[in-house]
Amino acid sequence: MNNPRPKVRISRALGMPLTPKAVAYFERRPYPPGVHGRTRRKTSDYQVRLLEKQRLRHQYDVSECQLRRAFDDAVRQEGKTGENLVVLLERRLDATVLRAGLARTIYQARQLISHGHIRVDGAKVDRPSYRLRADQVITVKESSRAKAPFQLAAAGAHAPAIGTPYLSVALADLTVRVLRAPARKEVPVLCDEQLVVEFYSR
Repeated sequence: MNNPRPKVRISRALGMPLTPKAVAYFERRPYPPGVHGRTRRKTSDYQVRLLEKQRLRHQYDVSECQLRRAFDDAVRQEGKTGENLVVLLERRLDATVLRAGLARTIYQARQLISHGHIRVDGAKVDRPSYRLRADQVITVKESSRAKAPFQLAAAGAHAPAIGTPYLSVALADLTVRVLRAPARKEVPVLCDEQLVVEFYSR
């Protein structure tokens, strides 16, 4: 999703840094942007649920239509709808590229995929929304491996601080194997997914 708004401004509006670069800015001004950013305002139940939905949407950089579609899929599955929703979003190709350490941010992951640098089971996939299954293998196109972003990734520059047990990652080879679907507790997303369910179920 191409959002022209500055990531720092979005981060301040959501109350959480969306990129490593935004962390320092957010620490200096941990309040919403605008002239009324520091003023205290009463928040309604609807506003609380809307904000939580927006936080989830921007962490995965998906459009409203894509998030709604994922929610509809989550409703049809067994188990808790909120957990199903987060797991479905985490199975996206761009999210997996990010968690594996092949990209610095979700925005870079989307760009790498859209520009055709990523292969899934040896075939070119240029859709960030592609939903991965167990035993699928993600690799980098041979002619792209010498490019600077992938050299940094291979050196471990973007390796996650918290491990991803549902992925088998060989950064030196720029290869990732999906072992299984992630569990909700393994997904490093800041969100109360129950509020998102309540927002869509109103």
